[in-house]
Amino acid sequence: IWEARTHDGTASVPAPIEKILFDGQVLTVQVIKDPIGTKGARLSTQISIAGRMLVYLPQDSHIGISQKIEKEADRERLRQRLQSLLPPEEKGGYIVRTMAEEASDVDLAADVDYLRKTWSAICLGARTRPATSLLFQDLNLAQRVLRDFVHDETATIQVDSRENFLNLVDFAKAYMPGEVARLQHYTGERPLFDLYGVEEEILRALGRRVDLKSGGYLIVDQTEAMTTIDVNTGGFVGGRNFADTIFKTNLEAAHAIARQLRLRNLGGIIILDFIDMDNAEHRSAVLTELKKTLSRDRTKVSVSSFSALGLVEMTRKRTRESLAHILCEPCPACAGKGQVKTSRTICYEILRELLREAKQFNPREFRILASQEVVDLFLEEESQHLALLGDFIGKRISLQVENAYHQEQYDVILM
Repeated sequence: IWEARTHDGTASVPAPIEKILFDGQVLTVQVIKDPIGTKGARLSTQISIAGRMLVYLPQDSHIGISQKIEKEADRERLRQRLQSLLPPEEKGGYIVRTMAEEASDVDLAADVDYLRKTWSAICLGARTRPATSLLFQDLNLAQRVLRDFVHDETATIQVDSRENFLNLVDFAKAYMPGEVARLQHYTGERPLFDLYGVEEEILRALGRRVDLKSGGYLIVDQTEAMTTIDVNTGGFVGGRNFADTIFKTNLEAAHAIARQLRLRNLGGIIILDFIDMDNAEHRSAVLTELKKTLSRDRTKVSVSSFSALGLVEMTRKRTRESLAHILCEPCPACAGKGQVKTSRTICYEILRELLREAKQFNPREFRILASQEVVDLFLEEESQHLALLGDFIGKRISLQVENAYHQEQYDVILM
């Protein structure tokens, strides 16, 4: 709660929530973290508005610089540049993003103007609209991509929807006039996803296994508590010795892991299980390479050293659902476990179910409805056990294939 802080913005002694809030109180809040799984959205009264090169903090007077700009001289230069562009009446604060390093004063001033106008519109809405109103909504996906990922090396931005194309042109004219020329309306017959292989990339990003060029591979497992990534050599044996092979595979894996974290938008606790390395220099080199590749990640990342078990623990800030959670849902056959019982296991479950039912009821016949695989097993390898049970309970047992049933699904019908 920003209002519970002292006048200079530092946190005061935490007060009980009932001392800060009361029934019927109206607050302007911002969703700083979307709902993820069973966890609800996280709200804050400290408002921040992201622009292309700046983040505006209207309730704070501090000018901060992105931690990814490491040289103190560069940080101070950017701070002074921004300060000189701010209007005299400005009381808010800013965070300077890395994209501001190459920006002109005109671009920075335009970003300041956009952010201040946005905040003014929010304040006007807060004064004039009833509670539980949406005052401001972040840019849509296409606009965020244009704002955050387009740079000098971007050749073209192709859009196959004319409506989206025109919306992006209007947005670029207003906030990014230098990027209008890059926008193109794609009218080709071949879908863009097919033309550039995007569909295949999505499939690979959803897969559990990620192949490395060397012949090694990663195994990515995402659970409720954490994500684990296991590195394996596969068929790669190298040219000199096994230690060299392991080192090269782990170096390649460090690059692949950083890319997969961004592609899959994996967040929270992440455990990396590199192939064991006895050489301390190799371990240090792999960790250095991992941190170097992760430094390009726009999301906050923290990496620990190798543990006594040879694992690397890291965290990546989770602000949205992962790609898998957005595009997929739990498997109806295995309920998200990633495995199903074997046909033989299901056969034995059915035999035990028949025995229980026979002790409670006295039908003329028992009919088993099951998948093709389970019925085939009863007709072949488990046929003797089924016949012996039929003799034991003194009832006829028939089988019926249900093509719509998955392997674990069955019903025992009393006829």
